[in-house]
Amino acid sequence: MALVVLLRGVNVGGHRRFSPAALAEQLGHLGAVNIGAAGTLVVRRPVGRRALRAELARALPFACEIMLCDGREVAGLMSQDFFAGQRERRDVVRFVSVLARAPRRAPATPFDIPEAGPWLVRVLTRQGRFVVGTYRRHMRAIGRLGSLDRLFGVPVTTRNWRTMATIAELL
Repeated sequence: MALVVLLRGVNVGGHRRFSPAALAEQLGHLGAVNIGAAGTLVVRRPVGRRALRAELARALPFACEIMLCDGREVAGLMSQDFFAGQRERRDVVRFVSVLARAPRRAPATPFDIPEAGPWLVRVLTRQGRFVVGTYRRHMRAIGRLGSLDRLFGVPVTTRNWRTMATIAELL
């Protein structure tokens, strides 16, 4: 089964900039397909996780957190309807955050960030290493997404629901 590569904190605000398309081309022998500019790849050919991590680390011009998921995990997640009964809204973005590893502690879901007042991030559920939720299109929402690292006690990277749907289609 394919592996999904999610690089954390790349091409954000002018920091750790690189071309994910060029990286995918460099990993062409592994059948790598680039998805967007946030450092998301699908590796279609069989390769061990350790070997893939080493190859990515050599190819990247900087050190960063590399998160790998089995394609089956992503396909299973995307086969569920977490947003049943919720209409899509322009001011609300659906997301999936991927935890670097299983957390030792995890808050009970669902929960809102902040806890009091109007919510900016709403976490609906956690399934294994995946956290599913929504956030408002607001200047402070992205910063609040960053608090998921602290809440779960492990590094987290976040992708739009549509990006994850694209990954599932490629699988």
